[in-house]
Amino acid sequence: MAEVRVLSEVTGTAWKILVREGQDVETDEELMIAEAMKMEIPHYAPAAGRVRTVCVEEGAAISEDDLLFILDT
Repeated sequence: MAEVRVLSEVTGTAWKILVREGQDVETDEELMIAEAMKMEIPHYAPAAGRVRTVCVEEGAAISEDDLLFILDT
């Protein structure tokens, strides 16, 4: 099993977390929606796998390159 780390693409707020730990996800499945400068920025799974860790909570401030999710692929 390989570990895939999903990093934030923007500085803003983790507006909505769409997955939970242990959930299976497909490639390009939406994991989270960030809010930055009044825009919604979706973050997608780069590969199919299982969400091992959700590293951010809804409403939390995030910065570019912050660790958001760890997936097992």
